[in-house]
Amino acid sequence: MKHILIPLFLLAVLAAGVPAMAAGKPLQIYILAGQSNMQGQAKVSTFEHIGMDPATQPMLAEMLGADGKPKICERVWISSIGCAEAEQTGKLTAGFGASQNGPKIGPEFTFGIYMQKFTDAPILVIKTSWGGKSLNTDFRPPSAGPYVFNETQLAAFQKQGKDLAAIKAAKEKETGVSYRLMVEHVKKVLGDIKRVVPDYDVAQGYELAGFVWFQGWNDMVDSGTYPNRDKPGGYDAYSTAMAHFIRDVRKDLNAPKLPFVIGVLGVGGPTAEYGPDQQRYKATHQNFRDAMAAPAQLPEFKGNVAAVLAEKYWDHELTVAKAKDDAIRQRAKKLAAEGKLKPAEEKAALEKMRAEGLTERERQVLEKGISNFEFHYLGSAKILGGVGKGLAEEMAELKQLRKTN
Repeated sequence: MKHILIPLFLLAVLAAGVPAMAAGKPLQIYILAGQSNMQGQAKVSTFEHIGMDPATQPMLAEMLGADGKPKICERVWISSIGCAEAEQTGKLTAGFGASQNGPKIGPEFTFGIYMQKFTDAPILVIKTSWGGKSLNTDFRPPSAGPYVFNETQLAAFQKQGKDLAAIKAAKEKETGVSYRLMVEHVKKVLGDIKRVVPDYDVAQGYELAGFVWFQGWNDMVDSGTYPNRDKPGGYDAYSTAMAHFIRDVRKDLNAPKLPFVIGVLGVGGPTAEYGPDQQRYKATHQNFRDAMAAPAQLPEFKGNVAAVLAEKYWDHELTVAKAKDDAIRQRAKKLAAEGKLKPAEEKAALEKMRAEGLTERERQVLEKGISNFEFHYLGSAKILGGVGKGLAEEMAELKQLRKTN
């Protein structure tokens, strides 16, 4: 989407300062869906790292209350399933990310924080996210039809002596499960909003205001479903399924022009900046990102579907520091193996090498900025916070376009 006139609207809203609450305004409802990165794997302990960069320090100020703790959004409520064993509800704050080893955040925290800047209406976020899910199977929308194994997959199954009938039956059983759970939960919440938003008044009403999709890893690495993924067009099937997904969500929720934002996978940052060790992945990663963003260019979705490149919020400083640290750790392990060092001796050797090979700044950003694996955006609140903010800004632009068209 071209950013020419609309950002002026955003700046005007922020500058004016939207009133805290407008009585009787319809409840604005946003649906957030995806897999483990929509769940969110960024520990609250990484918040401090956000303030270490002058460019993102203002975002940290929005994320923290006057007491220095994660802000509680007084006008934003959330219902989340998939992040914990049971549904989580309440006013939006940190802790609605993946529950294991939490508290954590996903994009929902800053999405809610910034969306409330663009409206004086109350907001409800309905989040449905499950780790390790694909669009080709788990979230496969009804109009995409059944999953069809390609000839390469079928030949491999036969060569391995596998039961094709059993494999097809299992795939049929798995197909669309997450899609159906998502729609069912949204309808459940809409059927009794007061359960989640205690002050909700039926007379006030609600508006399905937008949908955010943040997913991708499981499809990107699925060489069986996408055998030509390193070639142009190798992920076309993802683009097709995504377009069906948008149409089906709108149909099933009776919201024909529901604003839809696709968060495009951005692990590792822009592919143009990939280092030597990442070059073998470059074509595949870029092909997939292009396929994710492609539906936003379809004429039928003009002005109501947009793509946000998550790569814009990747932290290059963390990448460089982590690469240096990983290399040091590998050298330390090699020395330990060659010298047959005891665990305590190996640890001392590693610490000495890190002290000599890393700057104080690098040690600080590594300790404060990372809490998970690279495919989980390093568990960085700086990265996922930026993604959530970017998704909210794009959603606000789509909504403004909807008003003016």
